[in-house]
Amino acid sequence: MNDTADSTLKNTLPQRQFLSIAMENLLELIIRLSGISAIIFVLAIFFFVFREALPIFFSDHFDLAKFLFNTQWYPTSEVNVRYGTFALTFGSISVTFLAMIIAVPFGLGSAIFISEFCGPKMKESLKIIIELLAAIPSVVWGFIGLTVMSRIIVSLTGAPVGVNLLNGGLILALMSVPIIVSISEDALKAVPDSYREAALALGATKWQIIYRVLLPSAKNGLLAAVLLGIGRAVGETMAVLMATGHAVQIPHGPLDSVRTLTANIAAELGEASAGSDHYHVLFLTGILLFIITFAVNLTADLVIRGIRRK
Repeated sequence: MNDTADSTLKNTLPQRQFLSIAMENLLELIIRLSGISAIIFVLAIFFFVFREALPIFFSDHFDLAKFLFNTQWYPTSEVNVRYGTFALTFGSISVTFLAMIIAVPFGLGSAIFISEFCGPKMKESLKIIIELLAAIPSVVWGFIGLTVMSRIIVSLTGAPVGVNLLNGGLILALMSVPIIVSISEDALKAVPDSYREAALALGATKWQIIYRVLLPSAKNGLLAAVLLGIGRAVGETMAVLMATGHAVQIPHGPLDSVRTLTANIAAELGEASAGSDHYHVLFLTGILLFIITFAVNLTADLVIRGIRRK
């Protein structure tokens, strides 16, 4: 009887090892496919957008130089069709720049406060509030900009219209702050406590520890947080469509109305007939957004590599 049990056990062990190895290989395959799928999806999206935009290059009404540097956007004109996106690009950059001027100091400051000065109960409460802000849909932010923020701007500045560059920048800043705070707080929390203890042992104050130790140690994570905030602002559609005034012009001040690339695509793609030049040029505008995003990510990667070398 014992011999039979021993032989059964010996036969079972190789089977268990085989199943364990098979499960490990399956999990490794799934992880590899998950990583590769992200690249495949991005390439597939780019291929789809490029395929839809390609016919515009063979149109008699299209000039790439005018598309990039002309400020006039009249895609449905009967006499003189113009596809200039310079004002739209400038509008996207200006709204994003204004939003980051507001969001980055508040976001980093909030992250430092939550990480280094808050007690446990207040920290949990603030993190819940930040997560709730991040969960608000963009169309709701657009309604806030259209109905609430516009009235405040008109009453405080005397501007003729409350939907303008300043309105869009404030709304995008409010939308970007939760992302910046969450990532920055994680980056600061990842700094080893031994760094803080060593600085305290040398007699450093709380602010000296933050400025001299924590910020330099977490600079890569903080930069990533800012870049995610920029990506959130550049890619936003509904909020800027409702809060910026949707005027095709180069703004001369924060109280001028603007139109962004994303808002222009969202507003006009549903009205453009499929296969028309207007339809194809809107997809080309999407490629322009791809290029701008790629340039931001590439610049950030080069900056991070430079920081690591130092």
